[in-house]
Amino acid sequence: MRDAISSFNATLPSLNIAMLTHSVNPRGGVVHALQLSESLQDAGHAVTLFAPDPQQKGLFRAPRCEFVSVPGAVVRTGTASVDTVAMVHRRIEDYIDYFSQPGVPQYDLYHAQDSISANALATLTERGIINGFVRTVHHLDQFDDPQLHAWQERGFRQAAQLLCVSKLWKDKLRNEHGITAEVVGNGVDLQRYQPQAAARDATLAQELGMTGSPVFLAVGGVEPRKNTCGILEAFLRFRRTHPRAQLVIAGGASLLDHRDYQQAFNALLRDHQISPGLGEAVVILGQVADADMPSLFRCADALLFPSLKEGFGLVVLEAMACGVPVVVSRIAPFTEYLKGGSCAWVEPEDPASIAAGMAYACDPAINPKLRDAGADISQQFSWMQSAQRHLSIYRACLAQSKEISYA
Repeated sequence: MRDAISSFNATLPSLNIAMLTHSVNPRGGVVHALQLSESLQDAGHAVTLFAPDPQQKGLFRAPRCEFVSVPGAVVRTGTASVDTVAMVHRRIEDYIDYFSQPGVPQYDLYHAQDSISANALATLTERGIINGFVRTVHHLDQFDDPQLHAWQERGFRQAAQLLCVSKLWKDKLRNEHGITAEVVGNGVDLQRYQPQAAARDATLAQELGMTGSPVFLAVGGVEPRKNTCGILEAFLRFRRTHPRAQLVIAGGASLLDHRDYQQAFNALLRDHQISPGLGEAVVILGQVADADMPSLFRCADALLFPSLKEGFGLVVLEAMACGVPVVVSRIAPFTEYLKGGSCAWVEPEDPASIAAGMAYACDPAINPKLRDAGADISQQFSWMQSAQRHLSIYRACLAQSKEISYA
């Protein structure tokens, strides 16, 4: 069936696609947008990836497709809640201003990967500047601020076609919002993420002080959805019997404000007299160079990913492709694509369960089985398959748009 879809798409004219994301930092949705854009480009289509970039940092890595850094003002205001609302509003306006300029190219299809770009495209559609857009929902957040909630709702309700990356979110959109979405899966770049050791592995471990035994890696920074406080509590339990264990936390560039949660995390460190730093029991890295991510995975004995909520959990596939066992929450969407004994299943609300999962993943009798099972799962996910599925949906969406315009 997939071969038939590929052959069908190959016989049709190429598309000029605008792919919009919310950041130049390597969050899951941004990585999805980049990898999808590159695969669509490889399939013979002209793809331009857009991202707000007020500080002109550039994308976290150079893409194989065209990239446009959307300019805008850096937002600095007072309180945390005002910061977020003002920042989101500014980024929406930046996108609107950019695409409203005379001479900006027109695209066959516009695809928003988040609420910021979706709200901009919704306004552009209302003004008749574009003819509609496709939106991917990776996950939905709970917002106390009514404006953030309204933007999130508008961002998926105004789309001509809604996509999501897991059955979990397809069901939530249908049951809680009355909206139909198509599931279009993620992929993993098996040319980059491989289990074979590289020379960079040892030097990176030395640079970052990853000298523990065992070393646990958590990706996503310190934030509630990633359950970082629960990870730390589990690590502290585990360390009672494994005093040389080390927890390494990478990533964390987020548009949302997590200061209160980060203060709680820091208080937990202080209560247990732990000072994070390179070579210490807890290492907080922040954003890691994209080129170093495969090595970073291989430097770890296990990935800790007991999230409280996820859209898919792309980092799980990347770790598995690198031969690293994973400790994950026994919740959807993980239960959709991680089967049986492919990982260490844990209850994310229970630090004792997470600690038990850490011990299980590092058990010499279990560890090789998890590595083999993870490799098998990662082989099942291809960005090109995802791109071909997107193309079929794009074609149907464009055909429907033409029918409506001729009616």
